[in-house]
Amino acid sequence: MTATPLPRRETNIAHWAERCDLAAAFRWTARLGMHESVANHFSLAVNEDGTRFLINPNQRHFSRITASSLLEIDANDPATMERPDAPDPTAWGLHGAVHRLCPHARCAMHVHSIHATVLACLEDPSLPPLDQNAAMFFGKVAIDQHYGGLALGEEAERACEALADPAKTVLIMGNHGVMVVGDTVAQAFNRLYYFERAAETYIKALWTGRPLRVLSDEVAARTAAEMDDYDPFANNHLAELRAILDREAPDYAT
Repeated sequence: MTATPLPRRETNIAHWAERCDLAAAFRWTARLGMHESVANHFSLAVNEDGTRFLINPNQRHFSRITASSLLEIDANDPATMERPDAPDPTAWGLHGAVHRLCPHARCAMHVHSIHATVLACLEDPSLPPLDQNAAMFFGKVAIDQHYGGLALGEEAERACEALADPAKTVLIMGNHGVMVVGDTVAQAFNRLYYFERAAETYIKALWTGRPLRVLSDEVAARTAAEMDDYDPFANNHLAELRAILDREAPDYAT
């Protein structure tokens, strides 16, 4: 039996369109199995300087996130952690640091997805341009190899400093996971999806034990530039996922 779609919520909640996009990204990340328990966090800046942002509520499973459940908090307000609906301390630490230090990183998505995390645990966690997906990220990956515990305070700020260069869109967090940033939810989610796919291909290629045929720097750089110019793709990717959710799980947009 096909479920009757829920009507979209009539609301005066600020940033409603952005909330719906972010809720859809949470839902699809759970469908892909790229979440971890009730941990991991996505955030989206909603003011000009990027310091006010939306983030998931404390320890809510990604598959249950709705647009209206997202918190709006201020990266410059330490009293945030005294609120009755305070976010997870590591969410405040890591995403607060991102939105204070990297105003260009409007949307930030942090996960412990399997293949990106395996990559982050290698002695050399760099991602070579082994295939087209990996080439998308050529010259755009920052690496922090100084894991020192949970993303609180100085640990979070040190890690996020690696994203200060606007050219870097992915942070491999050594022995931890990955942080992907973008201008919009669609852009960040598209990068998150393709980085995990690229990491999976690389890890599985290593499993074969056979020599790898890595693309040249010239070809990888050209591919990365071409993908940057493939503008409608990320928006269309998210739009299609939202269309599926509208049919199968429309409560995300409530």
